[in-house]
Amino acid sequence: MDAINAIGISIFTIGFLVFIFGGILFLIESFKVSITWGVACFLIAPVILVFTVIYWDVAKKPFLIQLAGFCIMFFAVS
Repeated sequence: MDAINAIGISIFTIGFLVFIFGGILFLIESFKVSITWGVACFLIAPVILVFTVIYWDVAKKPFLIQLAGFCIMFFAVS
């Protein structure tokens, strides 16, 4: 493995960790709103989009963190 691939894998890993961190924050915020929202967001993926739209003030920070992680991963691959 050459140096460029190692750097790309490292940047992708950092992006992945940022994405996971945002997801954990998202679950924490959804459980703060109610246990029902938390369990639904944990078990049913499309509910996360509904929660984000309804509770944008609460979900804005975790959403943007996940978006940043996704962008880092995307640029590491391309």
